[in-house]
Amino acid sequence: MEIGVPKEIKDLEFRVGLDPASVRACSDKGHAVFVETNAGVGAGFTDEDYVAAGAKIVLKASDVWNRELIVKVKEPLPAEYPLIQKEQLLFTYLHLAADRTLTEHLISSGVQAIAYETVELPDRKLPLLTPMSIIAGRLAVQFGARFLERQQGGRGVLLGGVPGVRPGKVVILGGGIVGTEAARIALGMGARVQILDVNVDRLAYLETLFGSRVEYLYSSPLQIEAVIPDADLLIGAVLVLGKKAPILVSREFVAKMHPGSVIVDVAVDQGGCVETLRVTSHTNPTYVEEGVVHYGVPNMPGAVPWTATQALNNSTLPYVLQLANNGIKALEMNPSLAKGLNVQNHRLVHPAVREVFPDLAD
Repeated sequence: MEIGVPKEIKDLEFRVGLDPASVRACSDKGHAVFVETNAGVGAGFTDEDYVAAGAKIVLKASDVWNRELIVKVKEPLPAEYPLIQKEQLLFTYLHLAADRTLTEHLISSGVQAIAYETVELPDRKLPLLTPMSIIAGRLAVQFGARFLERQQGGRGVLLGGVPGVRPGKVVILGGGIVGTEAARIALGMGARVQILDVNVDRLAYLETLFGSRVEYLYSSPLQIEAVIPDADLLIGAVLVLGKKAPILVSREFVAKMHPGSVIVDVAVDQGGCVETLRVTSHTNPTYVEEGVVHYGVPNMPGAVPWTATQALNNSTLPYVLQLANNGIKALEMNPSLAKGLNVQNHRLVHPAVREVFPDLAD
């Protein structure tokens, strides 16, 4: 099969769909891999690295997209819409619930779109979302600490505190992968940490990880309203598979936070769980509303592309090879991969996304 690897065009997105090691694995199976020139440079992989791994370097995006299987990282942007082809296999993050325009175009194009984030194992784990969730959770605290600095517009709080001065407080909404990793880094910095979740069993599991160093709270509107006012850093870590994230933090709640506090919403690529939060970019990552610094970059792991690209490829490569070896029949052979299918034959097929856009479901 011919596999195309485009250069990502999202703002300051330096990850790449296949790294040279993955290209070598595909080439060894007899597949032809076409990589857009400089697609991997931002992640530390040169065109020469790809050629040595067996890839063919092409100069124009249209020559990359003219392939049977397209492997990307982020969803296609409007400039790429005309390049998408009927019956082509597109394998990438899509997050369609937060993007009606993209959903409509994929349906009209006739592409077969498989989303990393909805590939689901029998135990309900999301193997292709997990590595980026780990990175995003860790970066959420790293970025939050940065924007708490006074020169960055924050209130000037050091999360770890110092002897004689209390540490900063981090409130994490959601105890999944993102929330767990955020807690891990926040504790490492010496912050006070609260995790809120509606799953008591998950909270009990987190207690086995972090012990008494974290406060574990059942999430409810009243509880959220109670803990937010003195949060120096609020992290949104909510995920509802295939659907928009629920709004847990209203504008009224945000207004009760200290001026210069920081909100980092990792759920922004699924619509966000904070009413006042909107999508930002790596170029302009923050804005201030209700006196609070908001960070809403949807492709956070793109800030660490060398790490993130390899972490993503470690998980996606087996599925890429299944698609390259078997085409669309790979979905029949692997039920977990089949759950990643969002759009096929001009139809929206993923159940959760169909619930978000019922008028597009027929």
